[in-house]
Amino acid sequence: MTTHIFPQTVIAMIWDFDKTLIPGYMQAPLFEHYGVDGNEFWAEVGKLEETYRQGDRCLVSRDTLYLNHILAYVKAGVFKGLCNRMLREFGTKLTFYDGLPGFFEEMKELVRADQTFAKHGVTVEHYIVSTGLRQMILGSAIARHADGVWGCEYVGDVPGPGFLKTPPAKLPSPDSEFTDIAYAVDHTSKTRAIFEVNKGTNKHREIEVNASIAREHRRVPFENMIYIADGPSDISVFSMLNQNGAKTFAVYRPGSQREFEQVYRLQQSKRVQSFGEANYTTTSQTHMWLATSVRDIARRVVREKERAVGEQTGAVPGHFNE
Repeated sequence: MTTHIFPQTVIAMIWDFDKTLIPGYMQAPLFEHYGVDGNEFWAEVGKLEETYRQGDRCLVSRDTLYLNHILAYVKAGVFKGLCNRMLREFGTKLTFYDGLPGFFEEMKELVRADQTFAKHGVTVEHYIVSTGLRQMILGSAIARHADGVWGCEYVGDVPGPGFLKTPPAKLPSPDSEFTDIAYAVDHTSKTRAIFEVNKGTNKHREIEVNASIAREHRRVPFENMIYIADGPSDISVFSMLNQNGAKTFAVYRPGSQREFEQVYRLQQSKRVQSFGEANYTTTSQTHMWLATSVRDIARRVVREKERAVGEQTGAVPGHFNE
């Protein structure tokens, strides 16, 4: 009898954050607190790549340039005292699209309430993978409904040279003013987070994300995943998951013709399987598509489990009534 490391009964719903779960960018409360014009800040970020290249033609990671610019504002005293405790507080001010965060629990309950799904151990987990600020997400109303969050991290009071011999006077804490980027997520490295979910690295740290693990031994098969995001910046993730049998869905801000056309083009070019308004209330098309996708995956998992039992015991598999 074949022994599998994981039962592969987890359905993972993987979410972008900005413009997917919330209407705009999460940094808005930060700008408001310090009296900074957000439009001006993002305009500056938009010019940074060109500015950097004018000097010594260095390579630039455009997705994470804004992280450096926030540090520049800290160093200049504009964002004086900015720390992780403050980011958590800013996170409490984020407003989510209609239906959230309740939708997260609804999807978990959808499979819990079905006796057949429950019998086979089918569960739903939610993961947020964002190029935004992780501490703000952790401070938000949706954090306690998520099973894991990937995002960018800052740190302050970083130990200097020789700290192993001479302990520093201060160690990093939630109140340390930012001096360094501790972790950065860009649009291509989002795929690493998804592989961590796929292989179970996020739950079992002893498993290396680059380890060679047969598909039948991975914790969450790609075909058990649903990825939800808002646009072209997620194309690399959409493409990777589409190629591996996952479900992909794009959302747009209700009433926005520009954003509608953006996700419409994604579907036309087969980047996503479907799209809908960023409205997660029960009667919305988005709610219905995602809930139906969860049921479809759960039914397939049950069929595969019943087929495996039949093959291993020589019994005739029972019919699953869909």
